[in-house]
Amino acid sequence: MRRCLVLGGGGFLGGHIVEALLARGCAVRVFDRTPRRADVDAAVDWVEGDFGNRGDVGQAVDGCDTAVHLVSTTVPKTSNDDPIHDLESNLMPTVRFLESARRHGLRRVVFASSGGTVYGAPAQIPIPESHATRPLCSYGIHKLAIEHYLHLYHGLHGLEYCVLRVSNPFGERQRPDGSQGAVAVFVDRALRNDEITIWGDGSVVRDYVYVGDVARAFALAVLRHEPTGVFNIGSGQGHSLLTLLAAIERQLGRPVARRHVESRAFDVPINVLDTRLAARELGWTPDVPFEAGLQRTAAHLAAAAATAVAPAGRRR
Repeated sequence: MRRCLVLGGGGFLGGHIVEALLARGCAVRVFDRTPRRADVDAAVDWVEGDFGNRGDVGQAVDGCDTAVHLVSTTVPKTSNDDPIHDLESNLMPTVRFLESARRHGLRRVVFASSGGTVYGAPAQIPIPESHATRPLCSYGIHKLAIEHYLHLYHGLHGLEYCVLRVSNPFGERQRPDGSQGAVAVFVDRALRNDEITIWGDGSVVRDYVYVGDVARAFALAVLRHEPTGVFNIGSGQGHSLLTLLAAIERQLGRPVARRHVESRAFDVPINVLDTRLAARELGWTPDVPFEAGLQRTAAHLAAAAATAVAPAGRRR
């Protein structure tokens, strides 16, 4: 039985990965900076701590044979504001984690890289793993640097690793007030009849992949027998912001308000991933179509809003 540590397991993606691992018979330990929530499965061992603290990380790693690394302190749109913070809070703690992993005999690391940022402006669509990597933001640079350190530790110490370059995951339990996740943000604002802000003219195309499919990819990577690999994890289909809004309007049966603001320098015009390597090597393909995932996301956000407010308008 795999004893798997999920670094950042208390977050949106982490929660779904934990459920996928438990469903496949893994023993799961979560390491997160937040306290354990009441809805977390009783089978999960929860360790609260700071990823930048060597003692906390060492305690979490001890006794595990595999780790899923999801921790990131920055997002693409803010990482360029302070690249030094990005370096100090992401890359350096990860290298210290790899040292702890080596000392504690951890055998395998599955790392959540970014299929949306490591490639930069694509020369071809869909983007294969062999595509040149020229990130336009510090976030993509730190993700790519961690990939290289994993390769280094594999060569020096035999640490097995698997890198999943994930596109844009969305689905139930994604925070609509977060700084990432256009689907959840747009759906939540549409449900509230609030105006939606569009960066640029809305033609930017992204690869949105349902979170349950992403979690399944991580579970397969944890249980994989081959030692190393870098894989794109996406839907293989692109949707512009305007087509995303049109899909939301179809779901709700009404138009949504919007306004356009200046585009962002780090937003490449299009990003769609080629996932054929993951299909061949991991046996993974996305199962949930975009419209079906969007419907599940909207239903979850609507239900959450309904239960948060009492009939008389009072908070429960």
